[in-house]
Amino acid sequence: MLKKIVLLALPGVAPFEFGVVCEVFGIDRSDSGGPRFDFTIATATPGAVRTSLGFDMMIDNDLSVAAHADLIAVPAHAIEAVDERFLDVIRAAEARGAWVLSICSGAFALAQAGILNGRRSTTHWMHADRLAAQFPGTMVDPDVLYVEDRKVVTSAGTAAGIDAALHVVRKELGAAATTVIARRMVVPPQRDGGQAQYIQFPIAEHADSFASVTDWMLANLGEDLTIDQLARKALMSSRTFARRFRADMGTTPAAWLNRQRIIRAQHLLERTDRSLESIAAETGFGAAAVMRHHFLKVLQTTPTTYRRTFGEQVAS
Repeated sequence: MLKKIVLLALPGVAPFEFGVVCEVFGIDRSDSGGPRFDFTIATATPGAVRTSLGFDMMIDNDLSVAAHADLIAVPAHAIEAVDERFLDVIRAAEARGAWVLSICSGAFALAQAGILNGRRSTTHWMHADRLAAQFPGTMVDPDVLYVEDRKVVTSAGTAAGIDAALHVVRKELGAAATTVIARRMVVPPQRDGGQAQYIQFPIAEHADSFASVTDWMLANLGEDLTIDQLARKALMSSRTFARRFRADMGTTPAAWLNRQRIIRAQHLLERTDRSLESIAAETGFGAAAVMRHHFLKVLQTTPTTYRRTFGEQVAS
């Protein structure tokens, strides 16, 4: 169970990425049905820690508080040699099977600790080549928002840290808890796509064109939606629609639709006792066997196991 969270304050820490972890894990949301974590900030030498913007943060706790953490979070920091005391905490967390999460350049600390060897990883696209060259033992994917490889999660820059943190919450506590956090933060509970859309298209010129289309897709998940239908809704040709959707949304219409169907099915499994066939029909999978296939592919679990894990929690 995800309960004890320790956020590491490294010298040169980036305030925004540091704040992302504080926002996701440091706020008690039990009043609205969300989780409450045992959240602590720690550093190697308690006292003033200089941030990347030149101001200091006063950190009271040393690294001993991280000994039994369920998750160790490493925000973006100056890309330089990391104090061995931080690296020991990261290694110990990975060795005992705890979650380890990095945001942006925080991946370099994980790499220095050696826990990315033999694992896939990512970081901000501006640093991806350097990470791959400096640490050839890790397989760097520069195009994704985040990567999880055996409970080690690395994320791209800035807002992708929110996606990665919510991913950990979703894996441990389910979609309902994640939605509570996301709603309070006013962010999507889950985004599809990758960094490539930001590298190639800094401004999504056609984003407004898809707002009404994606809303319509969400309202009609149970229907057999085709590219031709969606293109007509967007007043585009099928080829233009598919190309612009991928450019703006970072994924194909079919992949985006499939993810939304899974999210809807997760909520129904958590909050209702409806049959798998009924849920599969409403969410557009058609049959329970098809829904099971997609759950196994995306979530590495079955709908029945998912309901057993998270449905009882919501009902209790």
